[in-house]
Amino acid sequence: MRKNIIIIGLVVTVLILGRMVLSNLDKIKTAKQRALTGVPAVTVAEVKTENVRRQYESTARVTAKYRVDVLARISGYLTKSYFKEGDYVKAGQVLFEIEPQEYQYAVTKAKGNLANAESQYAYYQKQLARYQELVSKDYIARADYDSMLSQRDAYKAQVESLKSAYNDAQRNLGYTRVKSPINGRVGMISVTEGNYVSMNSGPLTTINSYEPMYITFPLESQDFAELIRIDKSADINRDVEYIFSSGQKYKYKGIQDFHDNKIDETTGTITMRATFPNPDDQLIQGDFGRIIIYSKEKDIIPVVPQTATMENQEGRFVYILDEENLPRMSYIKTMGELNGNWLVYTGVKAGDKIITSGLQKVVPGSPVRIVENTVTEKTPPKKESLIKKVINKIKNIFK
Repeated sequence: MRKNIIIIGLVVTVLILGRMVLSNLDKIKTAKQRALTGVPAVTVAEVKTENVRRQYESTARVTAKYRVDVLARISGYLTKSYFKEGDYVKAGQVLFEIEPQEYQYAVTKAKGNLANAESQYAYYQKQLARYQELVSKDYIARADYDSMLSQRDAYKAQVESLKSAYNDAQRNLGYTRVKSPINGRVGMISVTEGNYVSMNSGPLTTINSYEPMYITFPLESQDFAELIRIDKSADINRDVEYIFSSGQKYKYKGIQDFHDNKIDETTGTITMRATFPNPDDQLIQGDFGRIIIYSKEKDIIPVVPQTATMENQEGRFVYILDEENLPRMSYIKTMGELNGNWLVYTGVKAGDKIITSGLQKVVPGSPVRIVENTVTEKTPPKKESLIKKVINKIKNIFK
């Protein structure tokens, strides 16, 4: 009997101690769970790569392939214009007329002087032929023949001089009809009818060609070096796209077919040029927009999900986990998107671990709780404590 009382006392003591231990364990577990609730749960993925054509953006300016200032090449009153501002004109089409009467008189006079000199030259040419026959038979002195030869040559030179004067007068008469040197679109008229014009009057109007059009743009020297590395050459025609200042993309693609032979020391850029078709006259001289230039060959570049990025005043960034799984911010430069991913130029590399969800609660340098990409972590099965095992065995003794 006494033995049973001792055993019961031991059991009661063990039960009390076990209860106290379990209570402390529950408190510790609760504290851990509370601590975990303050650590943000995140999902993590490794940065992958894609084999794509690299692309670079830059500001751009539209320029006409040909731009011509139409000038007066003679002096006179502007008597007529044959077009309206904004008209499309062809090369050789008459645009203006400068009073032609004075120049027509000059042509008539030069033509008469030339005809007179040619007549005299023809006369002395015939006389020289006769003198040559006479001098060969010693009918006249050699000096007379030489005199006739000299007069013939003088009229020959005069004919040449008057031909030049006649051609010059005809040229000036032709300048009274000011013609377009190129196909293009006429701008505003700077000098109206009735005004006196000369070679010093400045442009009467300006003509810009419109098909095709050039678009020039500066490209960072580093980006240009990358293009050369990828394409294995600088002298390659590359595809380009133009985006208007409104954000609308131009429907026709262009070809980058020229780059300058120097880097601008001030800006660190190289000037490049692309040629675009312009059948609808949408590209206008002087317009500004953006250009996207694509490498000819493909290159391996990192990609990150768009959902894994955030933005602030300094730019777009991702959270990269370091060796201790602590997050740090890394600003990235992107060059377009592909299937919901950003194509990254700088900021990450293949194999980096980045946070893909739960970004809003992440604090750089503070711990995070990594969970599966599914819903949440599965709660591991509870392990039976040693004390519980002892108590259960004791309980089994007295059953």
